[in-house]
Amino acid sequence: MERMPSDMVLRELRKQYPLWMRVELVSMDDPQAPLPGTMGTVMDVDSLGTIHVRWDNGSTLGVVYGIDSVR
Repeated sequence: MERMPSDMVLRELRKQYPLWMRVELVSMDDPQAPLPGTMGTVMDVDSLGTIHVRWDNGSTLGVVYGIDSVR
């Protein structure tokens, strides 16, 4: 089980991935994941460190802290 991100990590994630920032999916451990390279818009970073993204393909799967990857 992944550890909860510290308050410092959450602050850094929210600074690195602000609301409305455009991101590109690198990898996601989910069978319903968009294809790598899919672009999306950051909608939120929650208290678990999940980056909530509105993907351009219509998906809204979140990027899980410590597991999935965007740039």
